[in-house]
Amino acid sequence: MSKKTLLSWSSGKDSAWALHLLKQDPEIKLAGLFTTINQQFGRVAMHGVRFELLKQQAEAAGLPLQVIEIPYPCSNEDYANAMSDFVEKCKQDGIECFAFGDLFLEDIRQYREERLEGTGIEPVFPLWQIPTKDLSQKMIDSGLKAVITCLDPRKLDASFGGREYSAALISDLPENIDPCGEYGEFHTFAYNGPMFNHPVNLTVGETIERDGFVFTDLLVDN
Repeated sequence: MSKKTLLSWSSGKDSAWALHLLKQDPEIKLAGLFTTINQQFGRVAMHGVRFELLKQQAEAAGLPLQVIEIPYPCSNEDYANAMSDFVEKCKQDGIECFAFGDLFLEDIRQYREERLEGTGIEPVFPLWQIPTKDLSQKMIDSGLKAVITCLDPRKLDASFGGREYSAALISDLPENIDPCGEYGEFHTFAYNGPMFNHPVNLTVGETIERDGFVFTDLLVDN
């Protein structure tokens, strides 16, 4: 029997590819997406994407979206409390699994497993240890379209902000940068691909630096 599953949704390419794989897994029954939203700015935490675009993305994926609001600034304790409340709600709704788009960082996987231990909700990692060079190529070849919305200027030049995730981008990345940005070098917003029923229309806005990161604003294009 397929397991009722929610996918942790960052709005980026890795979440989108996890969605693509989960939709093909007969043992998974996707019940929706869940995302953390910064209360003060009304944007996806870390990626900086507007809530309106997030809603359009979920609609294009054909899945309901559940939002976890977190304060700004958000301490580890604040985040843990918000997630604990959400887990309790999900248990009451019969959710059996949370899926995550993590690739290879053992500490992050361990953190997720520890937070869910004893809750009755099983963590699932559909992308785990897929080589990121192969994965990036597969994403691009499939027609997945994404834009860099946030980057760490200590790791990647600010000029990459707002660029399309493409073969040209991958070839332009410095050798020490993971092609999927798994070390936090950059984050993306996925707006088209085989996991969506239709593209999300957007316009790339201005790029600014805030709190030590470079953010590129994406605007809803109706």
